[in-house]
Amino acid sequence: MSSTSDVFKAVLFDKDGTLFDFRGTWDAWAASFLPVLCSGKADVLREMAAALRFDLRAGAFLHDSLVIAGTNREVSEVMARVLERTDIDALEREVSQSAAQAPLDPAVPLEPLLNALKAQGYKLGVMTNDAEAVAHAHLGKAGVAGHFDFICGSDSGFGAKPAPEPLLAFCTHVQVDPFHTVMLGDSTHDLQAARAAGMAAIGVLTGIARAAELAPHADAILNDIGALPAWLHEKSARR
Repeated sequence: MSSTSDVFKAVLFDKDGTLFDFRGTWDAWAASFLPVLCSGKADVLREMAAALRFDLRAGAFLHDSLVIAGTNREVSEVMARVLERTDIDALEREVSQSAAQAPLDPAVPLEPLLNALKAQGYKLGVMTNDAEAVAHAHLGKAGVAGHFDFICGSDSGFGAKPAPEPLLAFCTHVQVDPFHTVMLGDSTHDLQAARAAGMAAIGVLTGIARAAELAPHADAILNDIGALPAWLHEKSARR
């Protein structure tokens, strides 16, 4: 029988590809936003799609796209080069404003899952390489922002994944040691950050990365976050 000091006490989620299915959210967003961003110019749109690794015909990001795990700033810098714009700050604001309105496709029904975790006493957080304002907008639109003790973006002052600092900021905020914390994400950036922070690293398959890509960095691979309660119960029973 495990002691209370041995069980997990906090859960930190990535947002895109984890709480929300990546393709259902961001493929749809890009298909509508990129033509507008490129002012309807077909040649510029083709160059933009190539730079962002977005397949225009399929309407889908490719597996090696920067958009999967990059920050808004990194994405905006690539866009600025294609558009030959120097006002990167303004462009980043445009991207964030559009991203905040992206269609949301929750990976699983979020409220029942989060309610169950809260009822069991887990501290919950979100750390995304998206902007913090976009994270709040998406979680608010999904009706679950209030379930989280901590919501952090790449612009929140703690850095971005794969660095461990934003994950450690969550632990400091909720006063839970990283050893007792689980990080769930759909990209290698998420899992590398978790490992660097000393957390359990759980990969999910609701992003673009395949299991074989995530497995070397993960303690476990789940189909989606809906399988988390059973995993936590099993681990707690064994520890």
